[in-house]
Amino acid sequence: MEREQALQIVKVQLTEHRYEHTIGVMETAIKLADQYGGDVQKAELAAIFHDYAKFRPKEEMRQIIIEQKMPEELLEYNGELWHAPVGAYLVEKEAGITDDEVLDAIRYHTSGRVGMTLLDKIIYLADYIEPGRHFPGVEEVRSMAAEDLNLALIQSMKNTIQFLMKKNQPVFPDTFKAYNSIVKNSGG
Repeated sequence: MEREQALQIVKVQLTEHRYEHTIGVMETAIKLADQYGGDVQKAELAAIFHDYAKFRPKEEMRQIIIEQKMPEELLEYNGELWHAPVGAYLVEKEAGITDDEVLDAIRYHTSGRVGMTLLDKIIYLADYIEPGRHFPGVEEVRSMAAEDLNLALIQSMKNTIQFLMKKNQPVFPDTFKAYNSIVKNSGG
């Protein structure tokens, strides 16, 4: 699917602000893929569609999680996580994208997972560091991303986990597992 076609499909699903975020994620994902030897076309496509389901009604997302036999554990955590796995399902169903790597990068862009692929890492990190993001710690992760993808990923996950803990919010277990996996595999 060509960039312009993908962007037109996504644009009607998003607010103007979220569409601008998507463009930033796309541009960042392309740079990261180019820098780290990833598939630039897949990175571009996954980035464009990563927030496809972001503004779907919570009840619709809840039903899809149940009907598609996604881990119901998702329903016990913040609804902000839901748009990623639901988005992967809807992107396949509604936009006709069937590339498993692209769909997985969309599916895990909020939680991460054990054994993240290069594309998973690129989309997770691009979403975190795109130029429109402004929050404590993002500049440090941007700098790290220019030097070491895994170290940047570790820091972004650490920041997210600490943020949730400071707010007394539960942390989705897959995020802890992803963090641990990347730390172990990058030599600590």
